[in-house]
Amino acid sequence: MNIKNNNEVVLLSGWINKKRDHGNLLFLDLRDNYGITQCVIDNKNQLFNKIEKIPLETVVQFEGKVVKREKETINKELNSGEIEIKITDFKILGTTKELPLPVFSDQEYSEEIRLKYRFLDLRRAKIHKNINLRSKVISYIRKEMENLGFLEYQTPILTSSSPEGARDFLVPSRLNPGKFYALPQAPQQFKQLIMVSGFDKYFQIAPCFRDEDARADRSPGEFYQLDIEMSFVNQNDIFEVVEKLLNNVFEKFSNKKIQNQKFPKITYFDSMLKYGTDKPDLRNPLEICDLTKIFNREDVKFELFKKLVSEGSIVRAIITKDTNTKPRSFFDNIDKWAKDEGSSGLAYFTLEKEDNKISGKGPIGKFFSPEACQEIMKISNAEIGDSIFFACGQKKDVEKLLSLARDKIAKDLNIIDQNLFAFCWIVDYPMYETDDKTGKIKFSHNPFSMPQGDINTLNLNNPLDIKAYQYDIVCNGIELSSGAIRNHIPDLMYKLFALAGYNKKAVENKFSGMINALSYGAPPHGGIAPGIDRIVMLLANEKNIREVTMFPLNQNAQDLMMNAPSSVEDDQLKELNINITKKE
Repeated sequence: MNIKNNNEVVLLSGWINKKRDHGNLLFLDLRDNYGITQCVIDNKNQLFNKIEKIPLETVVQFEGKVVKREKETINKELNSGEIEIKITDFKILGTTKELPLPVFSDQEYSEEIRLKYRFLDLRRAKIHKNINLRSKVISYIRKEMENLGFLEYQTPILTSSSPEGARDFLVPSRLNPGKFYALPQAPQQFKQLIMVSGFDKYFQIAPCFRDEDARADRSPGEFYQLDIEMSFVNQNDIFEVVEKLLNNVFEKFSNKKIQNQKFPKITYFDSMLKYGTDKPDLRNPLEICDLTKIFNREDVKFELFKKLVSEGSIVRAIITKDTNTKPRSFFDNIDKWAKDEGSSGLAYFTLEKEDNKISGKGPIGKFFSPEACQEIMKISNAEIGDSIFFACGQKKDVEKLLSLARDKIAKDLNIIDQNLFAFCWIVDYPMYETDDKTGKIKFSHNPFSMPQGDINTLNLNNPLDIKAYQYDIVCNGIELSSGAIRNHIPDLMYKLFALAGYNKKAVENKFSGMINALSYGAPPHGGIAPGIDRIVMLLANEKNIREVTMFPLNQNAQDLMMNAPSSVEDDQLKELNINITKKE
C-alpha cells in the first residue's frame, strides 16, 4: 500500500501493532508481513468507541479510503509513509489473550519467554526482517548455484552412525530391533557417492543434525548448510566457485564492503602464529610475533620468562601502534583482563627513544637492554612509540590467550572497521594431531581428505608432518565452513585410517558403502559446505544464531514452545523394543 493507491477504497487485514489516541483522532498501525500502514478514525464516527477498545495484536480487517498524509506527518521510513487509511468499517478476524511480551518493540526479553512464545517473538520487526532475509538469501543462493552449473540433489535423512565428529542423534528402528539409524551430521558420504555416480556438480541446502552444546554461532541440534561437491577439481577450482558465490551474496544483501574480493590464503601454521587461532578476524590489524629467542640473550634480565623458556615455554607478543600516549590505566586494564581469563597476566612495555638511546618504558622495560629492544623491533617491525604485550607459557595456552587479547586490545583501541567483511581461506591443515588425553594420533579434520604430496612416496612414519588438502573459509572471525579434496583411493584410505588406530575391518565396517563405491572407479573430487545460519547472521549483523533461526532450541536443546524433547507412551517404546532405565 503506497501513494499509488491514493483515493482507492481498500480492505486491509493484519495485526494491530500500536495505537495512539489523540482525543479527537485515533491512529492505529496495522501490521502484516509487508510492513505497517497507518489507519485513522475520528471520534465522530460511530465505530470509534468499539475500535478504541480493541487490544494490541488483535487480527482485524479495516475497510477505508486511502488518503495522502499532511506533508509534516509523512514517515519516510515506511513504504506506506505518504498515505493513511480513513476507516469506514472493520471486522475482528482473530482475538488475543494478554501478551507475555510486547510485539511493537524490539526490547530484550529472557530467552525462556522469547522461545516459549516464539510465534509472538517472530512478529517483532527486527527478527521478522531477519527471517525474511534468510529466505531471500537461500533463494538467491539456489539461483546462483544453478547459474554456476550445479544441480540440487537430496540426500537421506535416516542413515548410519559415524564414528567421527560430534555426537549423533539416534533413531531406533522398529523393523530391525536393537538397531539404530542416525540423523546425518552432514551429507558427507552421500555427496561423495553422488560424485562416484557420475554427477559432477552437486549442491543442496542441507539440514544437518549434531548433538552438540549451544554457542552464540552454533545451534544445538540442527542447522543448515550449503553443501557443495565437485568432480575433477583441485582446491583452487573450489575456491573460485565459493569466492564468486560469497562475493555476490554479500554484495547483494549488505551495504558493507568486502575487504578483498580475492580471499587471502593463510596457512594453518601462519594463522596460529600471527593470530593465535585458525579463525582470524582480518578486520583487526594487530598481529602476534614469536619473541622466544630474545629470552636467550644475556642482556635480557627478565628472569621469570628466561626460566620458563629454558623449561620449554614459548614467548609471543602483540605489538600495538602509537600507544605511547595511552594512560597507565589502559595497560593495567589489559593486564587485569588477562588475569581474569585465568592467565598470569600480560607483561608489557612501550618503546621510547631519548638521546639516541632506545629503552622500554613500563613495568618490565628495565629488564631489556637497548640492543635487546632493537632486536625486538627488528623481529616484530615495532617502532618507537609502539607497545609490546608479552605472554609466556605452553604453546596452546599462549595461542589461546593472545587470540583473545588481540580482539580485546583492538576493541579497546577501536581499530576494527565494522563496515567490512574480511574473508580468508585457512589452508594446509595437518592431517593428524595428538589427542591431549590419550596421546594417540587422531585425524585433525575430515578423515576422508587427500594428503598433500606424492601419494606413492608419502612418509607415513611421521604422520604429524603430513598436511592435507583441507581448508576453512572464515569471515570476521567466524568459521563459515570446512572443506577438503577427498581421498578417492581405497588402498591409501586404509593406510591413513590405520595411522589413527582403525584396522581394515573397522574401516570396512563403518564405511562399507563409501569404500565399496570408491573401488569401482571414483573421480578425484572435493567440496565444502558453508553454514547458511552463519552467513545470514553476518548479513543481519547479529551476534547470536538464534536471531536468524525461525524456531531454535534453547541452550539445553529444548523446544519450549512445542515441549520437546518429551516423554512417549509405553506402547511406543514397546514397539521399538526399548526400555527406559531410570538413574538412581
